[in-house]
Amino acid sequence: MDAERTVPTEIPTDKPTSARMYNWALGGKDNFEVDRQFALQNIHYSPEIVDAARENRLFLYRVVRYLAAEAGIRQFIDLGCGLPTENNVHQVAQKFAPDARVLYVDIDPIVLAHARALLAGDGSTVVITADMRDPEAVLEHPDTKRLIDFDEPLAVLYLSVGHHIKDEDDPHRVLYTYIDRAVSGSYLAFTQVVSTDSPERRAELDAIANAGGVPWQTRSPEEVDALLLGHGLEPVEPGLVDINNWRPDPDQPPLAPVPEELKPYEGASKLRKDRFEYGGLLRKP
Repeated sequence: MDAERTVPTEIPTDKPTSARMYNWALGGKDNFEVDRQFALQNIHYSPEIVDAARENRLFLYRVVRYLAAEAGIRQFIDLGCGLPTENNVHQVAQKFAPDARVLYVDIDPIVLAHARALLAGDGSTVVITADMRDPEAVLEHPDTKRLIDFDEPLAVLYLSVGHHIKDEDDPHRVLYTYIDRAVSGSYLAFTQVVSTDSPERRAELDAIANAGGVPWQTRSPEEVDALLLGHGLEPVEPGLVDINNWRPDPDQPPLAPVPEELKPYEGASKLRKDRFEYGGLLRKP
């Protein structure tokens, strides 16, 4: 790829990143050989991951559309946003609410590099390089202070990144620092890969990702429920579900085609039901 020869020196290309592998699964071009090779070497352990990534992107459209068009939300914080592709949060939100503001946060510096070009001249959307597991640093960033008004309802998005927030990261602090500060009528959207496998099998799969430098903790649906349902937030119908079942819409915009190398794994989630993307949307009363 040409991008691999011109990538800025501060962007590491010697180890895979979740943002770039996710980009590849969505049919994007902003990824490197190290990302593609890591995915191909390990995908047989969890072939459903291709479907999970793509299903999450479709969920993003539906949930942001709901927030902007039905819930009246005009400011969004997208944590672990990944690389820009089609129908990004700001594009969906501003389609239904032109005055919507979006703060993107990602730890991978390549996200900032690409987003600068995409968002040139767009003062309502900014990207900062920060660790979503450090909410205090995100809140203290000058762009956050400029763009986000905590006296107005907002939406905090953790879309397909919950599995990157391990128990040792104190997920309650990571998830609820923003929403605790937010006013009534704010929302928290959360999805992550879950599994109904045994804890031992989940730990085995997690070890593969962590060995490659990608922080990962697969939870069971019940563990996600425990994480999200004990903080006083109210689930929006249909609650916490396999995200394919969250307000499905067969007429929503389609995704780019699956890359040729990943096509053998497309549809694997229909053959096995023990590993899938799970979550939903919750409202602060």
